Order: sequence, then structure tokens, then C-alpha cells
Amino acid sequence: MTDAQQPGSRPSDPPAPALPALGAAIRAAIAGSPQDFTAGPIGRAVLILSVPMMIEMVGQSIFGIVDILFVGRVGEAALAAVGLTESLLYLVFSAALGLAMATAAFVARRIGERKPEEAAHGAFQALVLGLAVSLPFAVTGVVFAPSLLRLLGAEAATVAGGSGYTAVVLGGSSTVFFLFLINAVFRGAGDATLAMKALWLANGLNVVLDPLLIFGWGPVPALGVTGAGVATTLARAVGVAYQLRMLARGAGRIRLTRAAMRLDGRVAGRLARVAVPGVLQFLVGTCSWLAVIRIVALFGNAAVAGYTIAGRILVFALMPSWGMANAAATLVGQNLGAGRPRRAERSVRVAAAANLVFLGIVGVLLVLLARPLVEPFSSSPEVVRFGADCVRIVSYSYLFFAVGMVVVQAFNGAGDTWTPTWINFLCYWVFELPLAYVLAKVFGLGAHGVFWSITAAQGAIALVGVVAFRRGRWRDTKL
Repeated sequence: MTDAQQPGSRPSDPPAPALPALGAAIRAAIAGSPQDFTAGPIGRAVLILSVPMMIEMVGQSIFGIVDILFVGRVGEAALAAVGLTESLLYLVFSAALGLAMATAAFVARRIGERKPEEAAHGAFQALVLGLAVSLPFAVTGVVFAPSLLRLLGAEAATVAGGSGYTAVVLGGSSTVFFLFLINAVFRGAGDATLAMKALWLANGLNVVLDPLLIFGWGPVPALGVTGAGVATTLARAVGVAYQLRMLARGAGRIRLTRAAMRLDGRVAGRLARVAVPGVLQFLVGTCSWLAVIRIVALFGNAAVAGYTIAGRILVFALMPSWGMANAAATLVGQNLGAGRPRRAERSVRVAAAANLVFLGIVGVLLVLLARPLVEPFSSSPEVVRFGADCVRIVSYSYLFFAVGMVVVQAFNGAGDTWTPTWINFLCYWVFELPLAYVLAKVFGLGAHGVFWSITAAQGAIALVGVVAFRRGRWRDTKL
């Protein structure tokens, strides 16, 4: 049924009570009951998809926080090893997330077309690609861990104590790829609850294994920072095992049958074609973030420390809203597959409106509570001042974030990964970075000029994204 054929709601239908309907939708979201997201109320579809995705995103944030919490007790060199390894993991994450975006878009399109077998076939190609791409990262990490840390400027103590952690974490790159890819399959199919459960299973196990393997207990030896790497990798592997079991059982809309598990160069090529700009999209954003830190560093360690603390707070506060953005991506992909582009567009508008309300409230709270949120992280008044100012200034951009992230994910959900890549390049590299330097150095605003440039860049992303979205070329993306 196309958009032109969609029936309107019957005037005789009585309006459902708001609160009971909201409660029923939330229960359906958590339970993961089967839904057709190409029909019915769009607001309900956004809610049912968003709730488990928001919980999943919070779980993603907790994964990193738990490691830092326990490793911080080991010592400064251990923390440095984790931090430096994370910078290497950005490359792994960029590749995995780029392929995951392509996978989610492909699966969503096939589900919208009522072709679950083709969706499963595409999912298998994505897993094969993920395994192939992850192997070079794994081999490099295992063989060259000490050299990689030295290349990043690690001190001798960090190299000696942290090489094991780096080798284990990078050596387990395949678990990162599989965890991201299979969750992308679930999200694209509309089975967001399965993705949520997989990540929370991995998180729960990580919380248990981290202290056990870092500090030892009974017959379990204390492995120090290497234990954190083993815990994280094992936890991800268990999460992947759960995901694969759900795929094999057909617990959601996708079942990975033997018929689906055959190599197909044509489908793999289509996925790779969409994934490459997706990888670039993340690399452009990540590299610009590193460039921003370099400009902040011109104004001293206190500015860098304050900015780092503020970044953790701001990103953690943003994570739930990525659930709404991912919900928009799923709805766009499935409704394009069902031949309902106008419903896809309305889904984006509803998700953006919901995100505006959510991030508007969060932004106000961050502005009011900026200093109390930063103070527990540092005893330095100067660090706290920089951190609180950064939280406050960047929070002003949360309304822009709300719209920008939904629109960008809508492009990705349609399989149009080039448009967000160009938006990121123009708004971050052509606009934000020069503005940051000019405000900081020429106008003498210092690090605060950099903070204002971040807010301005988010406004630019929202504006450019909306203009590009309204042009509508994403509707014609072939996948």
C-alpha cells in the first residue's frame, strides 16, 4: 500500500485515553511485542522503538564508565593505558558503526518490503564483512600492542603495564563488530528490545567480571588492567552469543537460517557501498573532536581537564536521545521499503518533536546544575570553572542537537550515508574549527570561544540537515 492508498482514521473511532495508551505503549516497548511500524499511529511507533533504544544507549555509556571506575583504583599508568587504547578503538568503532548503519538501513528496507528472508541474507553478509574487517585490527593489536602505545606517546610504565590490556581489547575487535552489527540487525527489523537485552547482558557481566579479574578473588589471580580488557572482551562475547542464539531461534523478525547463510558478493557490495561513507562520517566527527581538544589545549591543562569532564557529562546526557534518532532511522527505512515515503517523513518530524521536548528539559537542567555536576570530578576550582562553563554553554545547543541528530539518522536510515558525511565535514571542519580558533585567539575568548563554537556548529548541523532533508532526495536512495 502506498501513501496515496493509506486510509485515514474513522471519525467514529473514539480517542483512546492518553495515560493508559502511554502505559500500554511503554509495556509493549519493554516486552518487545511484534509491531507493524508501517501502519498505525506514528507517535506510538516512535515511543515503542525509542524506549528500548534509549535504555540501550545508556547501557553503552555505562560500559565505558565501569572500566574507568575500577581501573582508576589500579593507578595512573593503568588509566593512561585505557585512555590511549580508547583512542585506537575509535578506529574500530568508526568501521563497526559505519557498517552497522548500512546493515540497519538494509534490514529495515527489506522488512518494510515484507522480505524477512532477504533481510536475514543481508545480515549474514554484514557479519562476514564485519569479521573480515575486524581481523586486521585484531592482528595488529595482538602483535604490535607495545609499539602502538609508544607511538601514542605512552611512558615506559604505561607500555609495560598496559600492553596486555591493549592486546586483549584490540584482539577482541570481532566482538565489537558483531555486537554492533547484530544489534543493528535487530534495530533495523524493529526488534529494539532484543538489542537492549543483548547490551545489558554484556554490561551486567562486565560489572561482575571487572573487579574479579582486575583485583582477583580466591583462585582467580589479579590481572590488573589486563583483567579489565579480558572482562570487557568476555562480556561482549557473551552478548554476541546471546544475539546469535536469538537470530538462530528467530526470536524477532529475523531468523538466520541455513538458506540465508550463503555468500553473496552482490549484496555484500551494496552494503559496503553504503558503509564506506558511514565510516567516513564517524571519522570526520571523531577527528574534528580531536582537533577541538588541540585548540582547547592552547589554554592550559585546567581547560583541557574541564573540557574532558564536561564532555563526559554532556555525552551521557545526550545518549538517551540517540534512541529517538535511531527510532527515526528504523521508521524511515521500513516505510520507504513499504512504499510510504510521506509516512517516513512524518515519522522524522514526530521523532524530532519528541526529542526537542526531551533535550529541552535536559538542557535546562544542565544549565542550572552545571557546577554541582562537575564538582565531584575535580577538586581544582579552575578545572571546575572551565567544566561548568562548558556544560552550560554547550547545553544551549541541545535544541539544535535534538533536531540535528534525528535528521542525520533519518538520512542514514534511508541508506543515504553520503549526505550526513558532507554535513559533518562542512559544519565541523569548514565552520566549527576555524570559528573556534577565531573566537579563542582573535577575539580573546580563550577556551570559552571553543565552547561557543561547538554550540554554533550544532546549530549549523540542524539548519543544513533540515534544508537537505526537505529537498527529499533521500527518498530515492536505492538499497
